[in-house]
Amino acid sequence: MQSTIKKKLLHALSESDQDFLSGQALAEIAGCSRTAIWKHIEELRKEGFVLEAVRKKGYRIIETPDSVTESKIRLGLQTKTLGRVIHYEESVQSTQRIAHVLAGDGAAEGTLVISDEQTAGRGRLMREWHSSKGTGIWMSLILKPLLPPQKAPQFTLITAVAVVQAIEEATDLHPQIKWPNDILIDGKKVTGILTELQAESDKINSIIIGIGMNVNHTKEHFPDELQTIATSLAIEQGDTLSRSEIVQKVLERIEALYSIYMKEGFTPIKLLWESYAISIGKKIRARTINGTIEGRALGITDEGVLKIEDTTGTVHQIYSADIEVNI
Repeated sequence: MQSTIKKKLLHALSESDQDFLSGQALAEIAGCSRTAIWKHIEELRKEGFVLEAVRKKGYRIIETPDSVTESKIRLGLQTKTLGRVIHYEESVQSTQRIAHVLAGDGAAEGTLVISDEQTAGRGRLMREWHSSKGTGIWMSLILKPLLPPQKAPQFTLITAVAVVQAIEEATDLHPQIKWPNDILIDGKKVTGILTELQAESDKINSIIIGIGMNVNHTKEHFPDELQTIATSLAIEQGDTLSRSEIVQKVLERIEALYSIYMKEGFTPIKLLWESYAISIGKKIRARTINGTIEGRALGITDEGVLKIEDTTGTVHQIYSADIEVNI
């Protein structure tokens, strides 16, 4: 109930275009007493919202915090399903772990798990992911498509396109995708994507998409060994950014591409993915569990599998590998 009132308050205040709304008007909108409105206004202030209160005029929002709390993400979110249920915690070991538990307990599609800090974040192949507090986006999204399990890897590629589009909308930057799950800016990693599955033999129960994005990191936030290969949006843009706005844009772009995918299949996504890919037409090295393959990247199949043509003209299909570009 309290969360519903807060949502109504934030929506009304954000739609008021900085005009004052009286306590009585807010009480009528939220369906509660004026005393309850005052209590919720105080809760929003504790979250970092700057709210002006003027006698006989009411309340208005002056400034919103750079946070990724449920209240902040909901303020202006334009999705129908994704992010309509948000599980926020200030610090967690891993948003992915929490999302797996929630999905197993029947969480609704579109449930978002997000935190200000991860203490045990991980990427592909169980690698450590540095998730410093208050600087980045550490989130996991639960999807429940009615599809067979073999379609799940395509959601890594859908998400990669969505993240690139969201960054382009929020900044002046032009990210590129390195197959299968890295977003790069000028060759340095800014985002990683981890897609995991809860499934039966013939159907997906849940896809859990983890996204780790370096947003407002400075160079000093990265360990020495990562400073030449990792970057952040703020470093590349030359200015800090609103993390909640980027979360909103990512959710909105995933929802749009997810809808296209379910209606039209993977082909439209494939064309978008290849337009952003850093490796197409370049010589690459793919390190797989069965050995190393070198050759020219041709693109991806309709299933999202990477195609490499070696020096003999043989085309290899790569399902999982570490990729080096421009070798």
